[in-house]
Amino acid sequence: MRTRKGFTLIEILIVVIILGILAAIVIPQFTEASNEARESSLRSNLHTLRGQIGLYKAQHLDVYPDGTSSDTFELALTQRTDIDGTQNASGDFGPYMQQVPLNPFMDRADALFSFGAAPGDDASHWMFNSDDTSATYGSIWANDSRVSPDGTNHSDL
Repeated sequence: MRTRKGFTLIEILIVVIILGILAAIVIPQFTEASNEARESSLRSNLHTLRGQIGLYKAQHLDVYPDGTSSDTFELALTQRTDIDGTQNASGDFGPYMQQVPLNPFMDRADALFSFGAAPGDDASHWMFNSDDTSATYGSIWANDSRVSPDGTNHSDL
C-alpha cells in the first residue's frame, strides 16, 4: 500500500482561490480605512494651522504672518519673532510649530502655502487668504481639489 504525501494540484488551487476571495473582500476595507485616516489627518492639520496662525495674530498686534511668499509665511510660524514679526533667534514669540504640517492628500506641491481667496488649485498644500479687503481675510484652507466622503470639498473644510 502506497501512502500519499503532499497536496494535489486541485487542493492547492482551491486554497489559492479561497485566499484570493478573502483578499478581494479585505483589501477595499483597508483602502477605505487609509482614506479615512488621511481625512482625519487633514482636518487635524487644518485645526493646528488655524490655531497657530490665530495665536501668531494675537501676539503680533493683530497682524497675520507675512503673506508675500510661502517661505516667509512658513518662517513666521517656525522661527522665533519679535512683536513686529521680524525673525529673531532671541525673539519673544514663537516658534508656533516645529514644522508646518503637510496636506496628506497632496502627492507633491511646489510650495506649502499659496495666497489668495480661491483654494482648490492643487498648487500648494495650503491656501491662505492674504487679501485684507476680503471677508475671508486670514482664512486658511486645504488647497486640493478632492472631496471628503461626506461630499464636502477639501477647500471648504
